[in-house]
This record gives sequence, C-alpha cells and structure tokens, in this order.
Amino acid sequence: MAADVARTLAEAGLLLPGAPGALGAYLPAVRTGELVFTAGQLPMLGGGLIATGTVGVDVEPEVAKRCAEQCALNALAAASTVCDLSEVLGVVKLTGFVASAQGFGGQPSVIDGASAVMAIAFGDSGRHAREAVGVAALPLNAPVEVSLILRLRG
Repeated sequence: MAADVARTLAEAGLLLPGAPGALGAYLPAVRTGELVFTAGQLPMLGGGLIATGTVGVDVEPEVAKRCAEQCALNALAAASTVCDLSEVLGVVKLTGFVASAQGFGGQPSVIDGASAVMAIAFGDSGRHAREAVGVAALPLNAPVEVSLILRLRG
C-alpha cells in the first residue's frame, strides 16, 4: 500500500506530504497505462518554499539538495493522486532543474537529494535515468524543480 512507502520514508525521517495543488492550468500528475508523469514540483513545505533564489549565490548547495529532496517528496505525493504508490514497479526517469548562478556546475550533486528519496522509497526499483539541468530561473524564484516518470504494475 501507499502507507508502506510513507512508512519507509518516515523511518528515514522523511514525511510524505499531502498532495500538492497546481499553480496553474495543469494537473499535478497524469496516469496513462502503466506510466505516471508528474508535473514539475517545487520545494514547497508548509505552504511556502523552503528557499528562494539562485544556487551558488542566494542558496547554498546543501540547502538546494534539501530542496531537491522535498521536490521529490512532493512529486511522490502528486503521483499518489493518480495511483497507489504500492503499484510502483520502478522510477523510470527523474528530471531536475536547478536555478544556477553563472559558473555553478554542481547540479548533479543538488539533484542527488531527489535521487536519494527514490532509493529510500523504492530500494533498487528507485534507480532511474536522470537529467540535472542548470537554468536561469524557476517558477516563484524556486531554486529547484523535480518531475518523475514512474512505471506501475500493468
């Protein structure tokens, strides 16, 4: 059950939040067949962003890594609106965007925070293909945004 994933995360000190709402005209997640695609999730916690600004100037890389972790938790919560997380056979792909200062090249280390959440939640099935992309800016001046593609039992 989804409770198992939530319990596994909680045992690691991570809280699966309630399902996020959309910030625009889109759905937080969509299921098609055995795949779930989440919209990009920001590091929202308790109704606000954990941090704002550009990584390497306004936000330290370790704080950004924590933001990526929260984005991943929010993405799992979004996925749970269209499936039971116990149906997840694997994480196909994780895409992470990092609002990066000029010359900052630590995007992979930042997005490792999100990848670690998938490993905790799903063990070896949480291993995935990934993109860690540096960008000039993200919605609401967030430092990190993460989306997922999950494969479900068919």
